[in-house]
Amino acid sequence: MNWKLIFQLSLFGLIMAFGTVSLIPQDVEPVFWVVIFIFCSAVIARVCAAKYFLYGFFTGLVNCVWITVVHVLFYAKYITGHKQMDVMAGKMPESFAAHPRVAMAIAGLGLGIISAIVFGLIAFIASKIVKKRQ
Repeated sequence: MNWKLIFQLSLFGLIMAFGTVSLIPQDVEPVFWVVIFIFCSAVIARVCAAKYFLYGFFTGLVNCVWITVVHVLFYAKYITGHKQMDVMAGKMPESFAAHPRVAMAIAGLGLGIISAIVFGLIAFIASKIVKKRQ
């Protein structure tokens, strides 16, 4: 596994983490993620010789860590631009509602694992489409 490549591609997740805190509204965020997933998957397919799913999956996991940490640290700023998250937090059990950062960390890890699987699948599909670098 090329961990340097995984780390470098995950920096898009770090940029998105800070972007979603203050710049990118919740309704536009999925468009950015689709572009990032497709671009990173194309890079993985072009650069790597095998294990495309794992490269996408691990890149997605590192993205998850970046995003969860940044969103938890900047919770107050993040939640002002993402009202749906505030509504979801209010519907959680009282123990989580009293500690919204803990709830966000748990939800972020869960969603991160799901998105990492999707990322891995997109990377695998890209490996069937994108030509390898010579």
